[in-house]
Amino acid sequence: MRHRQVVLRRNEPSRRSTNSSLTVRSVRYGECQKNHAAGIGGHAVDGCREFMASGQEGTSSELICAACGCHRNFHRREVETEFEIVGIVSDGLD
Repeated sequence: MRHRQVVLRRNEPSRRSTNSSLTVRSVRYGECQKNHAAGIGGHAVDGCREFMASGQEGTSSELICAACGCHRNFHRREVETEFEIVGIVSDGLD
């Protein structure tokens, strides 16, 4: 089961700009990179290959991996696709 997240970000350079762009990214979280032996000066990872949310979307457990119990930030973030949609926006002063 793959967990995918789509991130939408609006880029508007100025208030009176006539161009606006919308960047869409498909984000996937890969293997866990948490170093469990950092306290003793070593390096050991748990072998979790992919992030799987342990809870429903919108809950705090959505950010915890069901396989390894680590927070999503410990998993390698992969941006799979990225494209930009450019449009014309009126400044409302017509």
